[in-house]
Amino acid sequence: MKVVFRCAPALQGLLPRPVPAREALPEWLRRMPPRAHSELHERAIRTVKQCPPFVDAMSQGFCILLPCDVRVSRGCFSWDWELPPLGLDHHPASPLSFHVPAQLSGSPFASEGRSALKFNSFWTIELEAGHALLAMHPVNRPDLPFRTFTGLVDADRFVDAGINFPALWNDPDFEGVLPRGTPVAQCVVLRREALELQFEAFDEVQAQRYEALVAQVLAEPGVYRKQFRVKP
Repeated sequence: MKVVFRCAPALQGLLPRPVPAREALPEWLRRMPPRAHSELHERAIRTVKQCPPFVDAMSQGFCILLPCDVRVSRGCFSWDWELPPLGLDHHPASPLSFHVPAQLSGSPFASEGRSALKFNSFWTIELEAGHALLAMHPVNRPDLPFRTFTGLVDADRFVDAGINFPALWNDPDFEGVLPRGTPVAQCVVLRREALELQFEAFDEVQAQRYEALVAQVLAEPGVYRKQFRVKP
């Protein structure tokens, strides 16, 4: 699956490039222990670090990265980022812009006077025909002080302008710097096709296989990881 990223010539070498999501895994995941004591079990049990579906979801697709440091103080955002002349009248020159509160009216995201952030895009994205781009908050990342909205873009057709990523800032007490390279969106490529949903009851063989697999999973650790997992 080929994904093509393009940027203004003047920005070549200045922008952090999108990276495979597995290269943007958070430091807390690397630091967390593989096992921790459970008072309920009265022994050490495996943490989510050893749950392949949890980690593999975080590793899917690619991440869009914040292009520069953004300082946050008392709810105000600022940055020092001098760009060369881009030669494009409608190209963004700042890492952030905003959606006014009225655009959230009637949604669960609406709050009196609350604007939405917009992480501006400095890359265009082109997918192979028949595919769309699911853009979302980086998976399993509640530690980030914002929450990126989820959106689906037909990026096999919309290829000549950047895809922006709206988000809500959800940590009003945050004071400090959101550093360059912070993942602001995780993107996964989907094939655009209709689903056919089929429903069946187990037959005798499938029921036996179900029982055997569940018994194996309960009896020994790592069954899914060793026998079924396809590493991203």
